[in-house]
Amino acid sequence: MKLFSGPLSLFAKKVELALAEKGVAHERVLVPFTQTAGYAPKNPQVMALNPKGQVPVLVDGRTELYDSTVILEYLEDAYPSLPLYPASPQDRARCRLFDLYADEIMLVPLQALMYRNEPGATERASWPAQEARARDAEAVMANQYAHLEGALGDRPYFCDAFSVADISLFMSAFYAQRLGGPALKHTPRLAAWYKRVKARPAFARMIEETLAADRELSAPVAGAFKGGD
Repeated sequence: MKLFSGPLSLFAKKVELALAEKGVAHERVLVPFTQTAGYAPKNPQVMALNPKGQVPVLVDGRTELYDSTVILEYLEDAYPSLPLYPASPQDRARCRLFDLYADEIMLVPLQALMYRNEPGATERASWPAQEARARDAEAVMANQYAHLEGALGDRPYFCDAFSVADISLFMSAFYAQRLGGPALKHTPRLAAWYKRVKARPAFARMIEETLAADRELSAPVAGAFKGGD
């Protein structure tokens, strides 16, 4: 098995975490990336396997896949030991909705913060306008945290046992923290869940690698991890 990933790709890291949690042996290929040029030059194997030219791309024998959600569902079917989805159809659907919420709902305001760690961003004429949009996005994110606080309730994880839902939601929350998004302290149950997931060995390694890549590739972000998260 081979996984094409990137040093700062949120979606590729979802797959990396799932592989680590399942204990599936694989080769990771880190595609070259910079904050200024992105994934350029494009990796030819990624271009050949994914019409969007993006990571993650998974190759497992003759199976060639792209899109993190498709890959996660394939891994669950192909490597069912140490499951990352609940057993019942109803609970599996709920888990998938959390994954979708992270990828398609939480990503929208998160994208408004992604300029913050680009080298030279603070010196651009567009910085004040971008910061104004980011503050609006942070208010949206705070409301999303409140929604997740209610959805989590008193559970240790979003689907009772650790699942893909926790991987996807954690990645969105973690990337928000590193980009100076709102702190989690106003949602104490969500904050406790975040610390619980963060302590898992696979997540600790992912965070260490991501922050190391940031030191090499990204500009410092004022207010990053302002809640200590």
